[in-house]
Amino acid sequence: MKSQRGATLAIGLIMLVLITVLVTSAFNLSTTNLMAVGNMQSRDQAIAGANKAIEQVLSSPFTDAPAAQVIEVDIDNDDEPDYEVTFSVPACVRDSEIVIAGGAPSSVTLGEKFAVAGSTFHQTIWDLAASARDLKGSGASVLVHQGVRVLLTQAEYDAACR
Repeated sequence: MKSQRGATLAIGLIMLVLITVLVTSAFNLSTTNLMAVGNMQSRDQAIAGANKAIEQVLSSPFTDAPAAQVIEVDIDNDDEPDYEVTFSVPACVRDSEIVIAGGAPSSVTLGEKFAVAGSTFHQTIWDLAASARDLKGSGASVLVHQGVRVLLTQAEYDAACR
């Protein structure tokens, strides 16, 4: 019986150490998961900022004079820019020539400048590269490429793609 004195105390201390190690491991794991989720959220917001800037460029006549530009984006509508999106010069990467010999295409669907029979048009493919950088301190940055197809007249094609 004398040899068993204090065994309960030793086993209790060992169990306490094991429980402490498990709790510490769980805490570290949850902290790591929280950081990963925060990083994904920052990345997704940077992509949303880049896409918002791309939509702004696409709604402008960017093929008239393709140029690099910087756009500040307010993603949370607090009147302060959250992301700085830098565009390289839009690149006309491919085109196919369309010759309309017979009747003119519908001016309702294509507009007046495309309603000329016997004209040459170009179906162009453009690459817009947008690099978004967080201005609020998370350090998130992404590069987004967006392809877009634009129908150009011969004169517009000559000015923008050659």
